[in-house]
Amino acid sequence: MTKFLLAVHVIAAILAIGPVAVAASMFPPAARRVLAAGTDGAPADADGTGTLRLLHRICRVYAVVGVVVPAFGFATAGEMGVLGSAWLIVSIVLTALAALVLGALVLPAQSALLEGGAGPEWTARLAMATGVFNLLWATVTVLMIVRPGSTTGA
Repeated sequence: MTKFLLAVHVIAAILAIGPVAVAASMFPPAARRVLAAGTDGAPADADGTGTLRLLHRICRVYAVVGVVVPAFGFATAGEMGVLGSAWLIVSIVLTALAALVLGALVLPAQSALLEGGAGPEWTARLAMATGVFNLLWATVTVLMIVRPGSTTGA
């Protein structure tokens, strides 16, 4: 059962977190291009707002789907008997921080840029928040692979 749970956890992380990380990273430069181009009489969506909407939708949908990652992570950790391990606790805290950054900074900033309520200066803040989000996930990934102090032999 442990191998099944671990496989689902890893596959869910790849398929759910990966698209959010990529789409969120693509959003700020695309937003800068849209803001720089303006709308000066261009046909609908020639300015790239459709791309921004798609990237934002990917981030929102996959953020919700991403809830399965920690759910299967907890199940896997329970089966492996490592719920009290320091590396896992740090990973849980970093995962919660990543979710907070995504929900409180990245997605609202994307929405504000889409609604026109934010200027070009927001793209830099959004890029920074996205970078923090991706760095948190990269750290969690390394902890999951290295597992310092793990009792599983790795």
